[in-house]
Amino acid sequence: MTRFEEIYRAYFNDVYRYLRRLSGDETLAGEITSETFFKAMRALDSFRGECDVRVWLCRIAKNCYYTYLKKASRTEALEDTALWSLPSPEPAAEELCIRSEEAAGIRAALHTLPDPYREVFMWRVLAELSFAQIGEIFGKTDNWACVTYHRAKTMIKRRLEEQNREK
Repeated sequence: MTRFEEIYRAYFNDVYRYLRRLSGDETLAGEITSETFFKAMRALDSFRGECDVRVWLCRIAKNCYYTYLKKASRTEALEDTALWSLPSPEPAAEELCIRSEEAAGIRAALHTLPDPYREVFMWRVLAELSFAQIGEIFGKTDNWACVTYHRAKTMIKRRLEEQNREK
């Protein structure tokens, strides 16, 4: 096991919990935790050991979170009048039927996928886990989980296209 893997396994939960408390959002905490470990992996050689690894990781996490907040504050808020002009969020009955058919097609395509693609896709979409959490479940990296998820999506799209051609 590499030094980074040891650090990742030892401190992932601590960093995630820190970000969860800081942000108040599980999904955001998971994404920023992934970004934190990605940055830590790139900077591991420059870590001088002047402080505890947990402290170093939490500093990176805090900086990632504040960078996220800074970017989020740049987005423009909609005026109340603009909100009234937006279409109703409730879909029409026809649209609900189409969505239901599409969901059935996706489920059918999903069940034809081999493992681990099916499982990774389900963890990401249904359980809404971060790539880091999925990687941890499989004992792999978050990058592996991300690549596997996108390959699963591509397989599902191909199968749906095949189904549409057969109709």
